[in-house]
Amino acid sequence: MFLPSFRLDGKKAIVTGAGRGIGRALAVGLAEAGADVALLSRTEADLLETANLIKGFGKKALVLPTDVTKRKEVQSTVQKIVQEWGSIDILINNAGMNIRSKALEVTDNEWNTIMDTNLKSAFMMSQEVAKVMKEQGTGGRIISITSVGGHVALRTGVVYAATKAALIQMTKVLALEWGQYNINVNAIGPWYFKTPLTEKLLADPEYVSDILAVTPLKRVGELQELVGPVVFLSSSAGDYVHGQTLFVDGGMTIHGF
Repeated sequence: MFLPSFRLDGKKAIVTGAGRGIGRALAVGLAEAGADVALLSRTEADLLETANLIKGFGKKALVLPTDVTKRKEVQSTVQKIVQEWGSIDILINNAGMNIRSKALEVTDNEWNTIMDTNLKSAFMMSQEVAKVMKEQGTGGRIISITSVGGHVALRTGVVYAATKAALIQMTKVLALEWGQYNINVNAIGPWYFKTPLTEKLLADPEYVSDILAVTPLKRVGELQELVGPVVFLSSSAGDYVHGQTLFVDGGMTIHGF
């Protein structure tokens, strides 16, 4: 009987927003599964901490401070990775942020900042990396971190929701176009997880109570629970999964009244 492998030995991965939170957890998880990982974010000190964790698994880590909202920096960083490793097998589009403004109060600057960070950066990274994956002839995996907020209406803010919904649709269209190059394109849609960005929110018992009320598993997610789905989609075990968004949400998106 054929048992597909979840191992990533010899693979070369990129993780954006890899300095902390979900990005750090995914970068370390990919290394534990066998991949070498290029780490991108604006803050070098955070990346160095992630790199030290990766080296603990005997894998290589490239620390590449990059503003992924700027095309020239994205192109330069991708070129550096190819020069160093010769290929790119996995891209995790994780860089993201939010400004929780009500719709009547959103400014043009807030709109542009969130759109550039959450959506434009993911497209530019995908586009530049897909060029490499197509040229190398072996395909690859592109996985974007979206959110349940791109699928159902939440109190996360309209701009954040719009970017995450767009990521879900972008995943489908890129999968449609790039499947012919053996580039699998998928997304992960988390609910609430314990990260530096959610720390203040999850410190409010009333807010947590509201979260758990619509979460069938009745708990907030742990970061390691995102690692398995990403490793699965990055590995040969996920070869025939394409154009999909996997919601890792404790059942939140199936909740009804």
